Amino acid sequence: MGAVGLQTHIWANNTRSILLLAGFPVLMVFILYGVQLILMGLGFLPGTGRGLGDDMALAASWLGWTVPTAFVIAAIWFAIAYFGNQAMIDVMTGARKVERRTEPQLYNLLENLAISRGLRTPTLRIIESDSLNAFATGLHEGRYSVTVTRGLVNTLSRDEIEAVLAHELTHVINKDVRTMVIASIFAGIISVIAELVFRGLVYSGRGGRRDNKNAGPLILIGIAFAVIGFVLAFVIRMMLSRTREFVADAGAVELTKNPDAMISALRKIEGRSSLKGPDEVQQLFLDNQPDGVGLEGLFASHPPIGKRIDALVKFGGGRDPGPWSGGEGVSRSDASVPMTG
Repeated sequence: MGAVGLQTHIWANNTRSILLLAGFPVLMVFILYGVQLILMGLGFLPGTGRGLGDDMALAASWLGWTVPTAFVIAAIWFAIAYFGNQAMIDVMTGARKVERRTEPQLYNLLENLAISRGLRTPTLRIIESDSLNAFATGLHEGRYSVTVTRGLVNTLSRDEIEAVLAHELTHVINKDVRTMVIASIFAGIISVIAELVFRGLVYSGRGGRRDNKNAGPLILIGIAFAVIGFVLAFVIRMMLSRTREFVADAGAVELTKNPDAMISALRKIEGRSSLKGPDEVQQLFLDNQPDGVGLEGLFASHPPIGKRIDALVKFGGGRDPGPWSGGEGVSRSDASVPMTG
């Protein structure tokens, strides 16, 4: 990241994110059109009784009222999720808010990092899980939150914990958390549409009211539209998440001036980050790399930890201690002193 500078990567990521997020409403229209074609083919919506092109044109004409209706419903959903996203995430992950008096070392580390950047300290939350993971959430100043697992606190050294907190704080500074939360809300809306489509297909034999000679082609074309829309929405989410992790790792090094701590933290987290939660929430995690390879790895929401470490070694000047086997930490002076609550 040294050739053009970290700030250039941040600007490029933010510009790309705006363009990608703008694509979600377009995909909703795309998917909605596919759903209408499927419903027409199944006999739930009337056809023209003429050729396939006429039926497709009729379905397109309905978008004049179905799109505004869908966007009103989406706006209501978005408003509910916007104001209640943190409570929903807490329920889904088991996170709970903690104060300085209960987690003084952890709280002080986060507070010092926030003060160093002139930020209001995010709310600190902990998940009572042996998994090693963390994530940041929030949509604006005063609502930001950083969550870590108990396993992370008990396993990582002070320097490594500081590096992880700096990573998550970088997501806050760069407004990544806001982008990802909004993307997750959009994805949730599209997921509901997908579920409605599949439920309609399963129960379609019970209620088709009209015969349509173009039923087969309409259903196939509609499914193609819907599938393309769902896949593109999924790809957009992957693109938003994967590129930001590299920048957040670099931001952690910039904040702590300790690349070794970030690298050793990632080595300890590697293979131990599995944490339950909806797919939309897992996009926010520090690591969400699947155990498998091939296509499963190709569609992972996060880049492999090995690639993240390679970038830190190359551009951050850190050293890679290799896979962690459960021994002492390898960060600086207090590497062997784990955090305790």
